Amino acid sequence: MDTRFRKILVIGAVAFALAAPASQALLGFGLSASAFAGQGDSTLRAVGWAFSIWSLIYTGLVAYAIYQALPRNDGNPRLAALAVPSAVAIAGCGAWILASAFNARWLSVAIILVSAVSLSWALVRTPRAGSAAVGERLCVWWPLGLLAGWLTIATALNILTVMTAEGLLGGLARAAAFAGIVAVLVAALAGLRATRLAAFGAPVAWGLIGVWAAERAAKADVAALALGAAVLVAAYAAWQLRPAGRGG
Repeated sequence: MDTRFRKILVIGAVAFALAAPASQALLGFGLSASAFAGQGDSTLRAVGWAFSIWSLIYTGLVAYAIYQALPRNDGNPRLAALAVPSAVAIAGCGAWILASAFNARWLSVAIILVSAVSLSWALVRTPRAGSAAVGERLCVWWPLGLLAGWLTIATALNILTVMTAEGLLGGLARAAAFAGIVAVLVAALAGLRATRLAAFGAPVAWGLIGVWAAERAAKADVAALALGAAVLVAAYAAWQLRPAGRGG
């Protein structure tokens, strides 16, 4: 891949991901993300503060865009391999804001699903040098791992939200909530095992704690499952930090 194209692609994707929510906040068009989710969050939801993780994710993505554009990284094969799938996922964050703003429910599902799969697959397929510089770990692998992990749990919540809003669950809502949490747990553990990247698990555990906080009053059983899943994911993510592993 041409180095200049790679740099422009990633920077453009990050700029779009930041501009979409900022422009919506300034211009006030369409539904906010919370209003969109509120149409169908009776099956499974996360408490509002859980979404504050986006501040950390956005900060990491800016660091990633800057790091990959530095001249000293022009010949880095890992950055070249990650460029397109990461740009797809990052731009998908902005596209999701627009889709949800205009209440394009199934489009929002397609966008977040493609984003999650694209980035997760890239993190699995791209080999990391065992001696990767601290800067690369902090500015590439951790930001992308955080985004991939968050998209994993956000995909499940988005799918359940849309299915609920469309009236597709009926009396199966409680079972769907359980299934959603189990699916997130399985995906998170599989992702951690494949990527050996602790940053992948951290936002999943955080999101599951957010689900526990949101559901513990009305759905104690669902909340308990979410909390148990969060503990398992956090423990396995911590395991990836052991010196013998290649996790970051």
